[in-house]
Amino acid sequence: MSLYIILMGVQGAGKGEQARVIQETYGIPQVSTGDLFRAMKTRTDPLAQKIQQIMAEGKLIDDDTTNAVVEDRLGQDDAKNGVIFDGFPRTPAQAAWLDQYLEKRGAHVNAVLLLELDFYTAFKRSFGRVKSDATGKTYNIYFNDDGITEWKFVDHPQNEYPPRLRAVESTGGVLSRRPDDANAHAILKRIDTFRELTAPLITYYEQKRPGLLVRIDADQSIETVSAAVKAAIDARN
Repeated sequence: MSLYIILMGVQGAGKGEQARVIQETYGIPQVSTGDLFRAMKTRTDPLAQKIQQIMAEGKLIDDDTTNAVVEDRLGQDDAKNGVIFDGFPRTPAQAAWLDQYLEKRGAHVNAVLLLELDFYTAFKRSFGRVKSDATGKTYNIYFNDDGITEWKFVDHPQNEYPPRLRAVESTGGVLSRRPDDANAHAILKRIDTFRELTAPLITYYEQKRPGLLVRIDADQSIETVSAAVKAAIDARN
């Protein structure tokens, strides 16, 4: 039986970690539209060329083109038993297309998992995230600073740029941040975008089938959230 899971959640809710757990547990790949669009930069087929042009012009990728990219990905061998959708669907029109696509193949969305996190905590999870380039281990200066011996915001000498976060691991290595995590405005914009896009999708899936959308409190330990995710999937599989 195929397993199609949709992961929804604001930046910092832990979608990446839970997608990894689902992938390891159920053997289905994660499908992120962001990753798919970036992969199109190295392809030369007509679909890729169309997306390259749209991105070069700074335009938003329309629903039909996004659906075509997802359909292309779902046709690959590793997706024959299902996938984890991350960042798709983003609109009710995309959700309706996905329902029709799966129905033609005798499948359906098994569960929509909404990882709920208040926006203040979501901001701190993103803004405080740092990573060791040497080991790949991640920390958070607000929630998980075990292993960090020092962190502080350092002013630019001429005050021409915002203060820079300097964090040092116990090994002596300087920890780095993703550029988009260092930009508070960019984080707030992503949160606002999530809020605007998610509301109609929540309504769509709540009305489609009772129990299809499952709300999971993401302000818990990774293990607790993972257990809730597994229970939700098993109950609907």
